[in-house]
Parts: sequence; structure tokens; C-alpha cells
Amino acid sequence: MTSETLVEIKGLNFSYGQRSILKGIDMTMLRGKVIAIMGGSGSGKTTLLRLIGGAIRPSSGYVKIAGKIVHELKRDELFKMRRKMSMLFQFGALFTDLSVFDNVAFQMREHTDLSEPMIRDLVLMKLQTVGLRGAHDLMPAQLSGGMARRVALARSIALDPILIMYDEPFTGLDPISLTVIGNLIRRLTDALGMTSIVVTHDVQESLKIVDYIYFVSEGVIAAHGTPAEVRGSVAPFVHQFVHGEEDGPVPFHYPAEPYASDLKLGAGFA
Repeated sequence: MTSETLVEIKGLNFSYGQRSILKGIDMTMLRGKVIAIMGGSGSGKTTLLRLIGGAIRPSSGYVKIAGKIVHELKRDELFKMRRKMSMLFQFGALFTDLSVFDNVAFQMREHTDLSEPMIRDLVLMKLQTVGLRGAHDLMPAQLSGGMARRVALARSIALDPILIMYDEPFTGLDPISLTVIGNLIRRLTDALGMTSIVVTHDVQESLKIVDYIYFVSEGVIAAHGTPAEVRGSVAPFVHQFVHGEEDGPVPFHYPAEPYASDLKLGAGFA
């Protein structure tokens, strides 16, 4: 497995108007590794994925993929790079009017000149990889949540990408399906030598499969490290997040006046 850097993020800042979302983000992601990005809701994780994919431009700093700065690419160059990338959305986002087979075949038909017999063999190969070759004729409405996520994963590797981004891939899954998806992410990353970026809140499942973790809080990297380093961390934010503690650097109570002061207001709330 090579240690070559695939994704380099340096001094990345992004704002919506006057609202600062990301503040000086630095990350390094190697080929063949699974990288987790964790943090509370609204911390900027999904925004980071959009910047990596070139859907939005940074205020300053850059995202570099395979040596190319994403926001400096021309339109046709960006589309060419995106064909080497893939995205697995939170609930799969399958085309509901296409069969399992046609969902996986879609990109092959859209972006290649492969013959239909070749496409058929490749689609069945991808479905075999996720254990769903026998479901190729089913429609998305006939699939369970876990099966739909696996079909989406087969579709995401249809063109053998160098980078896959997963936005909350474990959401809404039962324990068995959750473990299956986690193991597939790990095995496919190793087998294809690609880089996987997993945005997730599922700490315990992620610690089983990832190589490195970045914690994002209030737009900055609050902590980072290997699973072993994260498990043993005494940093307050990391400890609270990993152990799901109610109070800590992320407070349980929304900022308010002292409780006793509010009680004295009495009828002022009426």
C-alpha cells in the first residue's frame, strides 16, 4: 500500500456571507486509507465534502487532489476529475425508476463507450462485491435500507474511482447492516487502493475501520489521530464525543441568564 498523498487541504477557509464555517483547515489524506471526519451537527463536515468535490469555492486556502488545486480547475477539467471521484449519500439516493442493475450501469453508459455485454459483466461484478448480484432485477422500492445502501456503494465504485466520499453512511441502519457497510468500505478501499472519506457520527463503528480521524468543532480541527490515539485521548472534546457524554466542551444547556434570575421574572414569560 502506497503512502502517497491523494488529498491535501491547506489553510482552508469558507464563509456564507459574514458567517464563517471553516477556519484554517489543514488535512492530509493518503491513498488507500479510510479517513473519518467527525464533529457535531453544523460543524462544517458536509461543507468540507462540497469543497473537496468542487461544488463550492473556498474563501481562501485550497483543496488539492492528485496534485491539482480543485478550485483552479476549468469546468471541463473539474468534470474530468469528478469522474475519478464518487459520493455515497446518506440514504443512497438511488434512481427510483431504475432497477438495481440500471442504477449501477448508469455511469458506465453515461461516461464510457463500453458495449452492453461488457457493462453487464461489470455491473454483475460490482453487485457480487456487495453481495447483491441476485437482486439485480429488483427496484429500489423493493430493497431494505441496508440493501439500498449496498447498491449505492456498488454504483459508487462503478468507474473504479480514486476517491469516494461517504456522507453519514451508517444512518438509519440496523446493527447487522451497519457492520456490513462498514466492512465493505474497509475491504473496497483496500482492494481498489482508493481513498475513502467518511463523514459520520458513529464513533464506535468508525473506530473499527478507519486509519485516521479528524474532529471538527466550530470550523476548526479540534483534534486528530489514529483510532488508538483517539481511544486514549484525554482531550475534553474528543473524550466527550467518543464516549457520548452529555456535557463538556459541547454544553448541554443553551446559553441563558442564570436560572434564579429567570425564576424571579415570574409572569414576565406569560
